[in-house]
Amino acid sequence: MKVFYVFAMFLGTILPWYFFGSYFFENGLNIVGFLSGVFSTQPATGFTIDVLLSIVVFLVWSYKDSQGHNIRNWWLVIPACCSVGLSLALPLYLYIRETNKA
Repeated sequence: MKVFYVFAMFLGTILPWYFFGSYFFENGLNIVGFLSGVFSTQPATGFTIDVLLSIVVFLVWSYKDSQGHNIRNWWLVIPACCSVGLSLALPLYLYIRETNKA
């Protein structure tokens, strides 16, 4: 599973940042415009809210899970969520958890 998690982390970083990077290349570091874009339509708002709620649930669950499995590097998921998103943070945590078992 570790190889799968590494592959998922790779894709989970590259794919979102392809689109984020394209946006920032075209618009500069326009955070207000970026946030306006992710909330620009009802479907976009629905997806954005879904992902944000999923991140909150993941952070709470992974924190509690890390305490139960004595995982010290849990905090790495926070910068992963902030810099890329759940697509990096989730496989990263699962990789750390799998490595901790060994």
